[in-house]
Amino acid sequence: MARLPGPFLCGALLGFVSITPGLAVEVKVPAEPLSAPVGTAAQLTCSYSTSVGDNFALEWSFVQPGKPISASDPILYFTNGHLYPIGSMAKRASLLQNPPTGGVATLKLSDVRPSDTGTYLCQVNNPPDFYTNGLGIINFTVLVPPSSPVCSQSGQTSVGGSAALRCRSSTGEPRPVYSWARLGSSPTPSPGSMVQDEVSGQLILTNLSLTSSGTYRCVATNQLGSASCELTLSVTDPSEGRVAGTVIGVLLGVLFLSVAVFCLVRLQKERRKRPKETYGGSDLREDAIAPGISEQTSVGADSSSGLLERPPAASTVTTTKSKLSMVV
Repeated sequence: MARLPGPFLCGALLGFVSITPGLAVEVKVPAEPLSAPVGTAAQLTCSYSTSVGDNFALEWSFVQPGKPISASDPILYFTNGHLYPIGSMAKRASLLQNPPTGGVATLKLSDVRPSDTGTYLCQVNNPPDFYTNGLGIINFTVLVPPSSPVCSQSGQTSVGGSAALRCRSSTGEPRPVYSWARLGSSPTPSPGSMVQDEVSGQLILTNLSLTSSGTYRCVATNQLGSASCELTLSVTDPSEGRVAGTVIGVLLGVLFLSVAVFCLVRLQKERRKRPKETYGGSDLREDAIAPGISEQTSVGADSSSGLLERPPAASTVTTTKSKLSMVV
């Protein structure tokens, strides 16, 4: 008995499989990623070919970005002729055809949200059919317009220095690109003194001058829309600050001098207004001879009275002051 060659046997088996219906399960999904704007309805297309029997089952599941397929969460499944939506999307998930026994297993999502972005798995089981490709993988993105960006600045905003203007939106899918422009009629800085990064939203200004001052606008844009913010840049000249400080110092000195002169003049005027002190008499000793009486008369009077007083000693002499009216 002649032996069949190996290649002939393999080709015969493959031909048998290809002409025999209902023995293979094959799932087809779009090769390109799918997307839909936020708040709209989306359809994730999935079709299959197999002989639907009593054991036919369909399952849709979701994988969050950055996680493996093994960490998928079920969305809905169809088995035994019934549809069972489950999970967080249960109220928004349905099938385009129900029951999905006509080869169409497309998933419908209503009111899509940013959290719906991720990987979706369409899996068909139909034992005892064997699998050639029973799993379809779809990458789905919910498109979100850019949120209002926040503008900020840093650096040395003085003549000759450098400044960095930054712009960033907290949300936006796909990721927004950024562009900076100067507002008003002032000339735009030369290309050699400005470097712009559309991805990070940063604008670098070098060799600043007073003409670099002005209002700058940043616009964040993606395919769903745009949003903007504005920032005012003020460039200062350090030399002007030193001149201003000198002027202020001189003015303060002049003010202090003026106050001092004013106080001196006022003090002089007050001294001139004070009355001068006058004395109405002169100092006399108690034992002095009154005017108009001679020394001999005084001695005689004392002799006639029989009393002769001894002159007091120098150490016991006391004087008193009395004030007599002066006769002019």
